[in-house]
Amino acid sequence: MSLSRDAATQFAQVLSEALPYIRRFVGKTLVIKYGGNAMESEELKTGFARDIVLMKAVGINPVVVHGGGPQIGDLLKRLDIQSQFIEGMRVTDSATMDVVEMVLGGQVNKSIVTLINQHGGSAIGLTGKDARLIRAKKTMATRQTPGMSQPEIIDIGQVGEVTGVNTDLLDMLVKGHFIPVIAPIGVGPDGESYNINADTVAGKVAEALRAEKLMLLTNIAGLMDKQGNVLTGLSTSEVDALIADGTIYGGMLPKIRCALDAVQGGVISSHIIDGRVPHAVLLEIFSDVGVGTLISNRKH
Repeated sequence: MSLSRDAATQFAQVLSEALPYIRRFVGKTLVIKYGGNAMESEELKTGFARDIVLMKAVGINPVVVHGGGPQIGDLLKRLDIQSQFIEGMRVTDSATMDVVEMVLGGQVNKSIVTLINQHGGSAIGLTGKDARLIRAKKTMATRQTPGMSQPEIIDIGQVGEVTGVNTDLLDMLVKGHFIPVIAPIGVGPDGESYNINADTVAGKVAEALRAEKLMLLTNIAGLMDKQGNVLTGLSTSEVDALIADGTIYGGMLPKIRCALDAVQGGVISSHIIDGRVPHAVLLEIFSDVGVGTLISNRKH
């Protein structure tokens, strides 16, 4: 069956628009944080896997970091282990950490690897414990209690922050034409496991690799102004101003700070994109319009 004339013209326009971007990003590393709705819908999961394989096929080097909070919550519930969150972070005792490792390092990681490989890629699944890929240390939560001058410091168990990334391992895999898929579990100096926010891990991996782009898939259209319009093409100073005037607040702040830190740490641009849109990753990379918010140190 041949394409109609209109369909053929539209197809050619899409390819023509993508070509300059493909040329620009050949040989570059892109770190993509994958989670949320994009990980739950079968259509979106398949589209994501095909997008990653296509990127590798045209000479771009994708590195995937994934979340899995809902899957962890589901298994904890089935095992009758209570979940508690403090300042947005899951309190992680040893029993919870066992579940986190089982779900992220096993179930979720391997399902993503399998899907990418089924669509022609060569994905390799890793946790931060493999070859000490993600070195970490324990972090504490702080909470400001009304009436107290100093914030309360709270022990939230095996929750960590990134102290280093084994870029030698990732460089070896990328040069070997593999697609690394990383579960956000860190390893401490004595071999202890740490549960780390996936956005944070993706940002630190992007910084360590001096990536061209950090892409954070979310469940919203992007960063919005007070009128509900999606903002894009933002400089780091403009983002700072939006935080200061209250446009960016609440649950969006950690994601924006992650994107901002990555750019300030040497990543060329960060993108907060709508993972509910089919092929959102390709649209953001290869089209003039994009599907989210772009933050960089320079104007585009």
